[in-house]
Amino acid sequence: MLLDAGSPGIPPPPQGGSPLPVTSMATAAASRTSAPGVIEQARGKLIVALDHWDIGDAERLVDVLGSDVSFYKLGLGLQLAGGDALAKRLIAQGTRVFLDYKYLDIEETIKTAVRRAADFGVDFLTVHAAGSVLRAAVEGRGSSPLKLLGVTVLTSMDADDIREMGFPCDVEQLVLARAQKALDAGADGVIASAREAAMIRSATGGKLLIVTPGIRPHDTGADEQKRAATPSAAIRDGADYLVVGRAITRAPDPKAAVRSIVEEMASSLVG
Repeated sequence: MLLDAGSPGIPPPPQGGSPLPVTSMATAAASRTSAPGVIEQARGKLIVALDHWDIGDAERLVDVLGSDVSFYKLGLGLQLAGGDALAKRLIAQGTRVFLDYKYLDIEETIKTAVRRAADFGVDFLTVHAAGSVLRAAVEGRGSSPLKLLGVTVLTSMDADDIREMGFPCDVEQLVLARAQKALDAGADGVIASAREAAMIRSATGGKLLIVTPGIRPHDTGADEQKRAATPSAAIRDGADYLVVGRAITRAPDPKAAVRSIVEEMASSLVG
């Protein structure tokens, strides 16, 4: 993004109309990135995945991260190990919670499960992006503020994986078809990799939230992720929220990892 003289934090050019030195522009851009408002905006888009097998480890991480994180994802790994109780505690202290349970069942069961999640007070809930499941979830959600996200294609899967499942198309086609089903059913958003974010936003007119897992900073390995992206690339490609797990939870200094990722996200938000 080009910064004009007169923009907040950008000094005017010297008399005579001489252009602003490149070093001054770079300093101004860095200043904009580190501005409290931009950092807070980036922090609000980060969801830390508590993908632990032990509830105690998850609770300790929450304590360590403190106010640096305002949104957590809890998945199946903790569901039967105290995850629901942890979610309640987080909600009680004003922290946002995303239940990544990927519901897939008959319609009546989905309605009941989603209704209970809405009563629980969580912010986001995942369901499979099948038409009947999505419609039942929307009905079960009722008038609550719960955001329903349809799972398109897991970021650990590629074209070979979906062909093995019987889908004779490429990943992008399947993701887009499921995103359209989510929109048609009245869901609020989708889970999709950064690679498909721009395509989804264009095809749906920006009407769906795009929540992107598989986030890996440059200095971390991809693990089992086949459609991974860096934090900056995911934001540039149009993701609304980034879900980050092991790059934070397994870092030697998780708080420093969070701050580094937030700063990288902020740099893409301003430029």
